[in-house]
Amino acid sequence: MNRSNPARKGQPRTTPPVGRPRRESAADRSARGARIAERLGTAYPAAACSLVFRSPFELLVATILSAQCTDKRVNMVTPELFGRWPDAATLADAPPAELEAVIRSTGFFRAKAKSILGCCRGLVERHGGEVPRTLEELVRLPGVGRKTANVVLGSAFGIPSGVVVDTHVGRISRRLGLTKASDAVRAERDLSAVLPRAEWITFSHRVIEHGRTVCTARAPHCDACVLAEFCPRVGVRAGRARR
Repeated sequence: MNRSNPARKGQPRTTPPVGRPRRESAADRSARGARIAERLGTAYPAAACSLVFRSPFELLVATILSAQCTDKRVNMVTPELFGRWPDAATLADAPPAELEAVIRSTGFFRAKAKSILGCCRGLVERHGGEVPRTLEELVRLPGVGRKTANVVLGSAFGIPSGVVVDTHVGRISRRLGLTKASDAVRAERDLSAVLPRAEWITFSHRVIEHGRTVCTARAPHCDACVLAEFCPRVGVRAGRARR
């Protein structure tokens, strides 16, 4: 049987097949990353951190609480939390059982309470109760990893220390072919290499909003996606996309 192949007849595909990103150079990937960031900026110009905070300290604690918990739930807990313990010094001395009771609804409350207490004691002992402004100092605090540090530096201080990689950012970045990594640290490294530094902070906020509304985990709305022309849809089966 003679099966025709359009690509062999001088008619190459104008877009890559679903689930199979075309090969591209590092320069081309960076150019595509810049266009993706620009398009997201147009689609979601007001996207911002959804955790409610009044200071870098509040954002640091709220971000620790947000692990495996929705920002909405964290925002329901933090008014009482910061009403009782408004700064690092008072929170560092909070009775563990009382802190656990206040944050219980965020899940993993014992581990989170331990991290928060350790972090606050570190802030008091090493930084006079103030939140440091470098990634290196932040990640030395108990309970603070790169993601938390990047959130605080980006949203509280406007410092682009790296790309925040949460569930949405990881999933969508893999679908876009900007990274293959399922590990957040490796995905951050890949994204930082392909995105303009000026986009590092806002990119995550915009991708998170895009992931909640369009590029959902199941049955993404590919036909309504503003990134469709840049996206090879890695791992997305055509039959599952909503139409």
